[in-house]
Amino acid sequence: MNITTQTPVGASRLQHLIEISDLTLSEIDALIATAEDIVAHPTKYADACHGKILAALFFEPSTRTRLSFEAAMLSLGGSVIGFADAGSSSSSKGESVADTIRMVSAYADIAVMRHPKEGAPLVAGMHSDIPVINAGDGGHNHPTQTLTDLYTIKLERGRLDNLHVGLCGDLKFGRTVHSLLAALSRYAGNSFALISPEELRIPEYLYAKVLGGVNYTETTDLMSVIAELDMLYMTRVQRERFFNEADYIRLRDSYILTAEKMQSAHGEMVVMHPLPRVNEIATEVDSDPRAAYFRQAKNGKYIRMALILKLLGV
Repeated sequence: MNITTQTPVGASRLQHLIEISDLTLSEIDALIATAEDIVAHPTKYADACHGKILAALFFEPSTRTRLSFEAAMLSLGGSVIGFADAGSSSSSKGESVADTIRMVSAYADIAVMRHPKEGAPLVAGMHSDIPVINAGDGGHNHPTQTLTDLYTIKLERGRLDNLHVGLCGDLKFGRTVHSLLAALSRYAGNSFALISPEELRIPEYLYAKVLGGVNYTETTDLMSVIAELDMLYMTRVQRERFFNEADYIRLRDSYILTAEKMQSAHGEMVVMHPLPRVNEIATEVDSDPRAAYFRQAKNGKYIRMALILKLLGV
């Protein structure tokens, strides 16, 4: 696997997943194939991780990611330890990420970390004796959400190439958007509509790092492009990323997808969302068969099961 590695003195070569670019396209395809096999033959994997322990280190609130990782490990016959917020960990006493992962390495076989500081999982991987999975670091990366997204797109549209994808909402702080854009830009023929207020456009570094040579447009008007899209990825404006409450209030309702707006989209357009949503997708859209976001959340367990199996070499 072409995954970010770290080899402490006296230890074997380790494998971590810190950002989606750590995986080759063939590795992503293999993980999706494993997830599909898990769904088709769940009993085949029921004891695959018997005796193995996952440490869930969530320094930042999470529902879907944390629970899906826990459900994934339990479904593989393994066990879970960890914490759900930084206040219940020794980081509240000033312990560093490096020291935390050194300690956790003595108790678990694999760790998943969410942290509000960008780069924290990378630092953890550099000091860990066990595989580390980035479950989201600040506004930077969220590679396992991207694996979930890619798996969902493959199930919903049957392919990961030659798609016109709309990314809508908070593109500046949205780590799920950053990771998904980095992944989908590597598949042939994909093009993008980047839909956001001027203040929430994607970060400058992504233009050179990801969008060089990729066909994309930028707009503030969702309705000007919705009819052309094969997939629409909605995101919430994230209150926790704003330093100014007034800016958040001003921008939070920039885009609200309604049943009326969905009438302008073609019949096979898939609507996705990393969740949680606030009000950017009206609940009336939930009954539309094109609304895939709850199926997307369910898919997260299976692709994370596949990733755990791969990193543990099971």
